[in-house]
Amino acid sequence: MLLFDDWQALAEEKQKSPDGQKYWENYFRQETTFYEKILENKPEKNTVKAFSQQFGVDLMTMTGFLDGINDSLKEKNSLETLEEDTEVSLDYEEELLYKNMVEAKAPWLYNLSQWDALIPEERRKELYKEQKRSKTVVKGEKIGRNDPCPCGSGKKYKKCCGRDL
Repeated sequence: MLLFDDWQALAEEKQKSPDGQKYWENYFRQETTFYEKILENKPEKNTVKAFSQQFGVDLMTMTGFLDGINDSLKEKNSLETLEEDTEVSLDYEEELLYKNMVEAKAPWLYNLSQWDALIPEERRKELYKEQKRSKTVVKGEKIGRNDPCPCGSGKKYKKCCGRDL
């Protein structure tokens, strides 16, 4: 099995197991340390194994970190083919990473003090609002049966697109 498949199986198992909460608490502590380090000094490329040693975590945990950051990278890693000797990138886009942390509802990550040196506080507030607004569903105005059909036919809605088929 490849690392990513193993990671997905482990994550699924831990979601269902009684000791899962303890596992995820530990994972999130390690994840916080990981992001503190990469926000202070952005690493670019290395192998999965070398990064896991650099950050003091096992291969599965490093694979989880790579999974979590992948959508925020300038050059996405091919997670499905990850092996311990695969060269991967951690060259992230700062604003995208911040927004993805907001989307993931991870305040322990988007409130890290290391962000202060990367993105001004005002800009972070804007990014936070942008991300929250992007997930807000706005319902369109309800069309009444006797209103003109929005398709532009000139007929009443009930006689055009709103009729029962």
